[in-house]
Amino acid sequence: MSNQHYQQFFDWVAASVPEAIALVEPMQIAPLAGDAGFRRYYRTNTVPSLVAVDSPPAKENNSAYLNISHALQSQMVRTPIIYAVNAEQGFMLLEDFGEQLLLPALNQQSVDSLYGQAETCLLQIQQLLPNEQIFPSYNSARLRDEMALFPQWFVGELLGSSLHQDETAMLERLFTCLVENALQQPQVLVHRDYHSRNLMLLADGDMGVIDFQDAVWGPVTYDLVSLLKDCYIRWPATMVRQRALAFKQRLLTADPGLDIEDQQFLRWFDLMGLQRHIKVMGIFARLALRDGKYSYLQDLPMVIDYSLEAARQYPEAEEFCRWFQQRISPLLQSQSWYDAAQKADL
Repeated sequence: MSNQHYQQFFDWVAASVPEAIALVEPMQIAPLAGDAGFRRYYRTNTVPSLVAVDSPPAKENNSAYLNISHALQSQMVRTPIIYAVNAEQGFMLLEDFGEQLLLPALNQQSVDSLYGQAETCLLQIQQLLPNEQIFPSYNSARLRDEMALFPQWFVGELLGSSLHQDETAMLERLFTCLVENALQQPQVLVHRDYHSRNLMLLADGDMGVIDFQDAVWGPVTYDLVSLLKDCYIRWPATMVRQRALAFKQRLLTADPGLDIEDQQFLRWFDLMGLQRHIKVMGIFARLALRDGKYSYLQDLPMVIDYSLEAARQYPEAEEFCRWFQQRISPLLQSQSWYDAAQKADL
C-alpha cells in the first residue's frame, strides 16, 4: 500500500466513525492478520473498537460482501454490522467481532457444544431463499474450475510434475462424478468456507460468521463437510459420521418434504468433501507459490488424508486413490512441508 493510499484510507476511517462510537485521540489503526484474499484489516482504537477494511474493488467483490451480509442478517445470522462504505475505493468500517476464533476454543470437552452451535447457525443460513442476483449458482462449470486447480497448482507447480493423457482422462472421470454428486443434492445457500477459522465466538455467547462473500447456491452437504472435515483440525471419523447424520435429521425435521436415506446422505457428504479437498490442494499450493503464503502448505497433509480416506470408500473414486498413492505420494516425500508434518505426527 502506498503512503498516499494509506493516508486516504486513514482519513476516511477517521471521518466515518459513527457518532455513537467514542473517538480516542490520537486516532490510530493497527493492522490485523489477513485472510486468503487481497483484503487488509485494521483495528481502530475507538471505544468500542471497529474493524477497518481496505478491499481493492479490482480484486475483491465488495458488492457481494455487502449484499450477502444483509441477506444473512435478515435470517438472524450474526455477521459484522456495516457502519460505513466507500464503494469506489473499497473501504469499509465494520463491527469488531474480537479475536476469539472457533478453532482455538475446540477440544474434546467443548466440541459437542460448539459444533452444535455452528450447526444451528448453518441451518439458519440454509433457510434463506434463492436469489439469483445475490447468490450465483454453484454450477458444473464453477465446480470443475475449482478442481482444475489441483492438476495445475498442486501437481504441476508445487510437485513439478506433468500429467499424461490417461491421467488427465482419469481425473476427468472423477471430476464428472463429483460434479454429478454435487448437483443431485438439495440446493441451499452455501457459505463456501464454513470452518473453524471463519466462525467466531462473540462476547455475548453468540457465534459470528465471517468471510462469506463467496457464497453461492449449491449442495446441502458442502458447508457441513467444510465444518466437520475442517482443513485445520481433525476429529475421529466415527464422530464426523454421527454428527453428519444428526444434522441430516435436523434437516428432515425442518423440511418434512425431504426424504434422504442415511447412506445416500453420507455418500453426498463424503464425495462433496473429496471435491472440496481436491480444490483445496490446488488453492493452498497457489496461495503459497503465487501469493507467498507458505503457511498453508503445513495444512496440506491433513487435506491429503481426508481426500484419500474418502476416495478409498467409494468405487467411483478407487482409481483416483490408487493413482494418487502410486504416482503422487512418492513425490510428496521430497517436500519439506510433508516431511515436517509426518515427523510431527510421530
